[in-house]
Amino acid sequence: MSDTPIDRVARATPPAVAKRIRGLSDRAIAWLFVAPSIILLLAVNIFPLIWTVRLSFTNFRVNRPNAEVEFIGLQNYRRILTDGDIWLTMQATAHFLIWTIVLQVLIGFSLAYLINKKFRGNDMWTTIIVLPMMLSPAVVGNFWTFLYQPQIGLFNYAVGFLTGADPSSFSMIGSVNLAPWAIIIVDTWMWTPFVMLICLAGLRSIPDSIYEAAECDRASKWRQFWTITIPMVLPFLMLAILFRGIENFKMFDLVVQLTGGGPGSITELTSINLKREAFEKWRTGYASAYAVILFVTVFGLASIYVKALNKVKQR
Repeated sequence: MSDTPIDRVARATPPAVAKRIRGLSDRAIAWLFVAPSIILLLAVNIFPLIWTVRLSFTNFRVNRPNAEVEFIGLQNYRRILTDGDIWLTMQATAHFLIWTIVLQVLIGFSLAYLINKKFRGNDMWTTIIVLPMMLSPAVVGNFWTFLYQPQIGLFNYAVGFLTGADPSSFSMIGSVNLAPWAIIIVDTWMWTPFVMLICLAGLRSIPDSIYEAAECDRASKWRQFWTITIPMVLPFLMLAILFRGIENFKMFDLVVQLTGGGPGSITELTSINLKREAFEKWRTGYASAYAVILFVTVFGLASIYVKALNKVKQR
């Protein structure tokens, strides 16, 4: 008989320990294997969250470790909710969030609908379309920063070719009016393939027999689209909206690479504002309260949305 590693471990296990292990139930053994992951999760996620909530009720500043930490109650929360600059940041975030989701869903679903139709070169075009989402946000940010340059950027020349405007007469990332749309365009270019893949999975999950039955009933293509395709793909669309909504609410790296929150603070999203409060102004307690408010906002909206998604799936 071959001497396997399991046999060697069994021989090396003390009799007392082996007897205890043999006495464990399957449930206890399962918890024994899962326990390290749970402990790691508590240490990495839950403990920092609890510590952040605790700091949000204090005036703690991380750059003043020797200063006395005072408990100030809900003062940080009151200051945040009554700060006009914070609400302007929320407005900028909402503008970015809504327009990126609308554009990505419309374009992503349209591309998925076209690719779902079998044609020559289908796989090649799918691979090309998916390429942007494979790139790092830092790479995409630097790449599009060069494209947006008024003097040498290809984007300005393309706009000038289509509209007749002078390419050097406008700056996408330097204009107060155009900078928000600059980051919307880049995020849409990068993450529309993600929405497309989810929609494509939904389209290919629809049985062909349903369309065949609709054709037997002489339903038009337009009727099939609105009564079969849209209702059956809707859960997938809502799932894509959920993923992109959560990700875009905490968008940071791409915006920092493109505009840094400028010009002025027109593209300063909540994540950038939070970073400045925590690591530039060093108001740790204030930033902790800010982070708690954002977490509760995302968690609350996501919970409501998931309930609506479950109702749609159960129809």
